[in-house]
Amino acid sequence: MGLRRLQVTNLRCLRAIELQADPHYTLISGANGSGKTSVLEAIYFLGRGRSFRTHRPARLIRSGSDRFIIFAEVESQQGHLALGIEGDAERLRARIAGRDAASLAELASHFPVQIIDPDIHQLIELGPAVRRRLIDWGVFHVEPSFLLAWQRYRQALAQRNSALRQRLSANLVGAWDPELVRSGEEIHDARLRYVARLETIAQPLIERLLGMHLELRYRSGWPAELTFEEALRMQLGSDRERGVTQVGPHRAELVVQVDGALAREHVSRGQQKLLAAALAIAQLKLLELEIPEQPTLLLDDPAAELDSEHLAALIRELRALRAQLIVTTLDPAFKALGEPGRRFSLHHGEIRP
Repeated sequence: MGLRRLQVTNLRCLRAIELQADPHYTLISGANGSGKTSVLEAIYFLGRGRSFRTHRPARLIRSGSDRFIIFAEVESQQGHLALGIEGDAERLRARIAGRDAASLAELASHFPVQIIDPDIHQLIELGPAVRRRLIDWGVFHVEPSFLLAWQRYRQALAQRNSALRQRLSANLVGAWDPELVRSGEEIHDARLRYVARLETIAQPLIERLLGMHLELRYRSGWPAELTFEEALRMQLGSDRERGVTQVGPHRAELVVQVDGALAREHVSRGQQKLLAAALAIAQLKLLELEIPEQPTLLLDDPAAELDSEHLAALIRELRALRAQLIVTTLDPAFKALGEPGRRFSLHHGEIRP
């Protein structure tokens, strides 16, 4: 069922809140600045190990406090689980069922969570990194070997870049290439498989929502006419000059096209938001087919920047999802998604049923 119970302490404006989530649909209303988005941020952090609003966890700590704590009870195929994250100015500590988690990724594997917020258009508008994260979240949940390959790749890449910065010999730099190639090709193949499956699900969804034909193309991060190994050899001289590895999966790109044109150049801001939301929904639909866990979808003010026609179309797709919905809104009488199983209101960082 996803999230059952949430406790948040000293995160942004939230001093101490607790809520019991409905297995299907929970609605949280409140004025701007009341802390609604911070509640979603806490839930997202628990399932991703990062915030969708800042890259610096220390910024989440409530003013006057020295740490934040997020605790949740979730229901997964493994049964009832307690998950927690504690963060201070120096580090994060994650726990699962009373023991220290090996990594934040282990935490994420028990609680798949996705978000649609007013800034989701940035998925289309910004550079490749945000779209790589979109792909990798999905691949992480459907390809069991992906995480290990990614960890090996990151380690080999860090060592190669260190050798480049130290101006070490070509032989010493190249010593990291075999592992970089092995793990990099695993990442590449897993992403390719995932993008193909995602496109199949997303295409009819985009057709219904926008009346446009979607194409997703995955670019590997090195020239298509070369193998990764060949690209590393050809780029070595330039890499040594710049002190960084310039080809590989860390430079990959997901190209999003609609009606044969780049989406970010072809559609309006509102259409970008709808397109990005549709990709997030398609990911959840794919998860329904691939994994036993029920994902949780966070919706932060779904009516923002969408006209009534497009909002209604988006709501129809959301209501067909198996995902647990946790929705924030300015309007406590929000009816577009039907009657929530549980309602809460937020006032100055305090939550009430």
